Amino acid sequence: MGRIALRFVRVEPRRRVGLFLVGLLAGLPRVNCWTIAEHAGEASPDGMQHLLARAVWDADAVRDDLRTYVLDHLGDPGAVLVVDETGDLKKGVHTVGVQRQYTGTAGRIENAQVGVYLVYAATGGHAFIDRALSLPKSWTMDPERCRAAGEPGDTRFATKPALAREMITRALDAAVPASWVAGDEVHGGDSKLRIALQERAIGYVLAVACDHQITTPAGKHPAKTLARRRPSRTWNRLSAGVGAKGHRWYDWALIDIAVADAEGGGTVGGQALLVRRSISTGELAFYRCYTPTPVPLATLVAVAGRRWTIEESFQAGKGLTGLDEHQIRRWTSWHRWTILAMLAHAFLAVMTATARAETPSPQGLIALTANEIRHLFTRLLNHTQHGIRHLKAASGVPTALLHWSRWRRRHQDRARDSHHRRQTVQLA
Repeated sequence: MGRIALRFVRVEPRRRVGLFLVGLLAGLPRVNCWTIAEHAGEASPDGMQHLLARAVWDADAVRDDLRTYVLDHLGDPGAVLVVDETGDLKKGVHTVGVQRQYTGTAGRIENAQVGVYLVYAATGGHAFIDRALSLPKSWTMDPERCRAAGEPGDTRFATKPALAREMITRALDAAVPASWVAGDEVHGGDSKLRIALQERAIGYVLAVACDHQITTPAGKHPAKTLARRRPSRTWNRLSAGVGAKGHRWYDWALIDIAVADAEGGGTVGGQALLVRRSISTGELAFYRCYTPTPVPLATLVAVAGRRWTIEESFQAGKGLTGLDEHQIRRWTSWHRWTILAMLAHAFLAVMTATARAETPSPQGLIALTANEIRHLFTRLLNHTQHGIRHLKAASGVPTALLHWSRWRRRHQDRARDSHHRRQTVQLA
């Protein structure tokens, strides 16, 4: 709150935004202006709704504060900027940006609103630093509809990769320390994004479809065709990172490629096709890669694995800070809700990274998670009236809370150990 307080000139919205952030972290059954206002002890949701819709403050300025906060705690020159989109299912036709479209949230075409998000993934942790609302052509071609939803009137249609380019450019222009960009097939198939990153000498590992055409000295070929030609000795078994159930092992192969530059003369160096093969099913996945300087295969694999951090961020943002639970229709309210939810998520991410760095977990306990940090924070903040026999003499922390925290972490450690043993037997 100290970082963003100056963005609120009047004391009323400054106080209320603090209550709003605490409400987002409170673990309420449903998260909206009604429940947050009730949790804050206010008589009606009018004040919270005013904060999102009409109060005078700049959500983009708070976004910059959020980015600075994340970098101050997680900054890493080798970090990865991960971009992806997520959809929020909606009813009706009046919520800004809504239309029937495919969303991975539902796995099918649904009436949904889609946002593109940028995550800063560093060694110590990961958190959102930017977002953009995807406004379909059905909206941009209907000025009256946009005006009714509060859109400022200067928004043109932009594809999701174009929105990603804009956010990545904004981050790099702000001197965000990062060496890589990762994304899914939507962004890997966009040549403009790849060229923009190459011009800035930023490496990338971007997923592409199996039929993605790749130019080689022998002509154009689909990615899957190049993968089939790889001899068995060129595959390497490497971990793409540690997940909830242990290391994510796959077989990997790297194919050097030459791609004509934008003018068609000569080639752009440092490009390759990275192929991932499932150990159990043999299913293939493909990545377009660019490296300004030579790097080992293990580095590209590690960057490809970092892409999953945005899925973890979506899960935590939606499950812990209400990123997708807004019941708002207008342009300004969407941008304000999402930036505050991202700020609450960043708080959990930073607290988790700090706790893990300063207090390593003893044997038999998994490391503290954002979920556990949120639980402890909420319980300590909202339940401070305890009898003397329930307090730990040294710190005044309720022993019942610490007991349950250790119990959950011990149970999760046993579960993880069981998964590791099962995985070891399967690999053997």
